[in-house]
Amino acid sequence: MKAYVYTDASLERYAGRFVWLSINTEDAKNAAFLKKYPMPVLPTMLVLDAKRDEVIVRYAGGATVQQLTRLFDGAESVHQERATSAADAHLARADRLASAGKQREAAEAYDAAIAAAPRKWKSLGRAGESLVLAYSMAGDAERCAGRALALYPRVKGTASAPNVASTGLSCAVAVKKEHPKRVEMIGRLERATRETFDDPKIVISDDDRSGLYLALIEAADATGDDEGLVALKHEWAAFLEAAAARAKTPEQRTVYDSHRLTAYLELGTPEKAIPMLEQSERDFPDDYNPPSRLVWAYKALKRYDDALAASDRALAKVYGPRRISVLSLRADVFIDMGDAKAAKETLAEAIAFARSLPEGQRSERRIAMLEERLASLP
Repeated sequence: MKAYVYTDASLERYAGRFVWLSINTEDAKNAAFLKKYPMPVLPTMLVLDAKRDEVIVRYAGGATVQQLTRLFDGAESVHQERATSAADAHLARADRLASAGKQREAAEAYDAAIAAAPRKWKSLGRAGESLVLAYSMAGDAERCAGRALALYPRVKGTASAPNVASTGLSCAVAVKKEHPKRVEMIGRLERATRETFDDPKIVISDDDRSGLYLALIEAADATGDDEGLVALKHEWAAFLEAAAARAKTPEQRTVYDSHRLTAYLELGTPEKAIPMLEQSERDFPDDYNPPSRLVWAYKALKRYDDALAASDRALAKVYGPRRISVLSLRADVFIDMGDAKAAKETLAEAIAFARSLPEGQRSERRIAMLEERLASLP
């Protein structure tokens, strides 16, 4: 969004109506803010009432320019207390609950908003997207998929349809395999996702379209469609290469680096990621992401010395919770090399760093997972 959406000139009219603030979730100085407003999904956009110190509107995930303008206009209505319906009141409460990290309660409040919605309610799409995401974040895959199926006909053909369908599809894949309706839910939501994918009237950014590919690939894998799976992966990689080629700036091009890396790893061609990541490292020498991503490619190629060198470069630049991911990946390299001692030392370093993070950035669940992993090593 930073490279493609926020640069749109049509947003200039909001400059005097909102104070813009970008929060670096990796910086420890923002830990108190993150404790109060957890952000399990990036990007997450919040509109805050500074006087009341509360969330007016919350939207998780990427948005088009059109979605963003509706978000801002809706936020002004809430701020000026022009939200007249019960649905608006439920929606505002749901946004506050989601912003406090109470995903289950938020999902129920979004459900209440939709149930109370008047005909042609302008916020239906956002409420629907937020609802299925909240159930997904709450770990209720069955409810997430079920509500997506129910909501999709109501948002079909709108900008919210892709997120409702694809999030629901990912949830359907996550439903327990023994569930009697799992295959049916996957099939119906896969068709819905493809329908939004092919609808020329729905504006979808290239990186969001890449997310639709991911959901479809998950579905093909879950249903054992091996032929369709391979075809989708090739189509996805070609799409990403074309999107990167259309980029007008290095910043726009790097938007696709992580997705292209994943596609190449899935296709067993990690060597194709190296030139693009080396270029990104030259273009953005202070960014830890390019060398960190290079570790994945070198590791897949068993070029372990190169992987460790890239890891060194990433560790010299990374800070905050992301440092844990870089250390964890470094431990994977040592494990592949057969160096259990170095892997244990690296995981111990990751655990110590994770424990040192301030509340708001520290994740006890992540620490427990690292400790479990360390204990499993010989």
